[in-house]
Amino acid sequence: MSRGRLFALLLLVAFAPVVARAQELEAISVWGRRANDLGRATSASEGRIAYADFAVRPLLRPAELIEAVPGLVATQHSGAGKANQYFLRGFNLDHGTDLAASLDGVPLNLPSHGHGQGYLDLNILTPEFVHDISFRKGPYSAENGDFATAGAVAFETADHLHGDGMQAWAGENAYYRAVGSKVLSQNVLVAADVSSARGPWTTPEDLKKVNLLGRAIVGGWSVTALAYDADWSATDQIPRRAVESGAIGRLDAVDATDGGETSRYILSARRRDLLLGLDTVIYAQRYELDLFSNFTYFLVDPVNGDQFEQVDQRWVYGGALIKRWTLGDRWSARTGASVRVDAIGKVGLYRTTARVRRETVRQDALTQWSTALWGETSRRFGKLDLTLGLRADAMGAEVHAGDPRNSGTVSEVLLSPKLTLAWRVSKTFEFYADAGRGFHSNDARGAVITVDPVTGDPAERASLLSPSDGAELGLRWKRNDWALTAAAWALHVDSELIYVGDAGFTEASGATRRAGLELLVDWRPSSRLDLTASYAATHARFTGDPPEGDRIPNAVGAVLSAGASWKLGKASTLSLTWRRLGAAPLIEDNSIRSRPTSLVNALFVQNLGPASVMVEVLNMTDSKRDDIAYAYASRLPSEPAGGVDDVHFHPVEPRTLRAGLKISF
Repeated sequence: MSRGRLFALLLLVAFAPVVARAQELEAISVWGRRANDLGRATSASEGRIAYADFAVRPLLRPAELIEAVPGLVATQHSGAGKANQYFLRGFNLDHGTDLAASLDGVPLNLPSHGHGQGYLDLNILTPEFVHDISFRKGPYSAENGDFATAGAVAFETADHLHGDGMQAWAGENAYYRAVGSKVLSQNVLVAADVSSARGPWTTPEDLKKVNLLGRAIVGGWSVTALAYDADWSATDQIPRRAVESGAIGRLDAVDATDGGETSRYILSARRRDLLLGLDTVIYAQRYELDLFSNFTYFLVDPVNGDQFEQVDQRWVYGGALIKRWTLGDRWSARTGASVRVDAIGKVGLYRTTARVRRETVRQDALTQWSTALWGETSRRFGKLDLTLGLRADAMGAEVHAGDPRNSGTVSEVLLSPKLTLAWRVSKTFEFYADAGRGFHSNDARGAVITVDPVTGDPAERASLLSPSDGAELGLRWKRNDWALTAAAWALHVDSELIYVGDAGFTEASGATRRAGLELLVDWRPSSRLDLTASYAATHARFTGDPPEGDRIPNAVGAVLSAGASWKLGKASTLSLTWRRLGAAPLIEDNSIRSRPTSLVNALFVQNLGPASVMVEVLNMTDSKRDDIAYAYASRLPSEPAGGVDDVHFHPVEPRTLRAGLKISF
């Protein structure tokens, strides 16, 4: 932690004195409500959520901020420092495989990652620093590329937060958090978010986390330094048979030495020129992860145990440019280009016992690059807007494997056409039709592999790029205090990535098809009360009638959510959220299914002039359901050598009370 904090502080201090002398006009941030997308959106499943709509949203973890996107759920099967599990449109997105995310234009997904393809760790977010959230579901936008199969989410921080201020939180299980921001000059600010927690688990989680932000406006450029550093102990998923027999409690761990540490440092510069219609971003990132997990306990090695270590160390460099064009005669266009290089110095898998390495399974280094050109042109025909888009992606990698037989180079190119139609029926009603191709990349190591690193047997290669094709029909209606959106969609994916619980990685499987329905209703009956509800249903299957069954493990059939924000008086607000994650098949023949889980959270805020008192109750009903569940074989001491097939689950955290004090200076 000390090394990470020192590096982050050096980043902040390095550029702050220089930019403090800049004499630019102060940027103005508007902390508005959910945008009215009638006449602007190109699909029913896209939108923008402004700060006022999530500022008083109760959150157990930072990544749950993404649940402000209708139908999107974030859960956890391990410690709080690990990337969350995400669910959207019938995908168990694992840690980000088919969900793209960015922060201020900087991509956050990590390809060819040590733990999972497209690894997306949103613990880098500080919710109080986020200005708005925009999202697009489905592969219909030419702007979105790798990992944007199910959708893409863009987080934006403000050039200026709320001015000087500080928050202090304390809660059950030794939870402590401090958040503060300071405007150093007209165009320079620094902010920090520091937290620690024991956690509710029998084995103390001992989470220690630091987020630092520095922002300066220089010559029209917004220059940002962002640092994140965390370490923790983890209580991973546990076998249900052990809990039901009384051998362990539902908050116990089988291997108490699981956990990890991670860090991420981002330096970026962004310029938005409204007159020229240009949006430019360049960035450099340094990322590290050291993760210890044990999902099968003593199945592979009855003596030393099955714990393994996954390591990822990389630099990421890149940039993107977007240009808007006004062509006249009701024509307009957008074009863009992006480039990215991941210099992965080490990505490794090791067998360990109590975090001590016993054996190297594989240790590799690789350089992976990607570049894209895209464009879309729009024309208005009366009440109809037509947009045609085309995206060209090229990706390649050079892999230097520990086993030279698994070294090699690979490159692929993919063209992705897009089409959107928006028909403005009236001032309050709009129809949409969308179609397009998207893709996710596969781990570059799997695209050049020749032999299994464990058995030495011949291994089958995966394609580097896996395309998907989707279509959607939708509508949007807004009148007075009511707003409704609805979408019916379908998606075909050439190759699914499935999480393998007993190995700790993802593997490519067969093609899949999904179809679903989404509904979102907003109602603001008065200036004091805001109500919202969403429903998402999905039918998900493997294609080709595979003999083992056509169900996709962890493909949740239904997600429901609702929220209410109620101003009890001029100075007090009560916010409630409810989310139900439906049941899902855990194996292909649907003979084992997960159980649905509902959670209710609440946040009360009382303003006292320059200060505010906040009380947060998480899991109000003290649900004892599962945050997530998997089905696979594991072995506890004294069990048969072949292990026992069972459901392994991570419970939701028990009811938790937190209180905070916010002071604005």
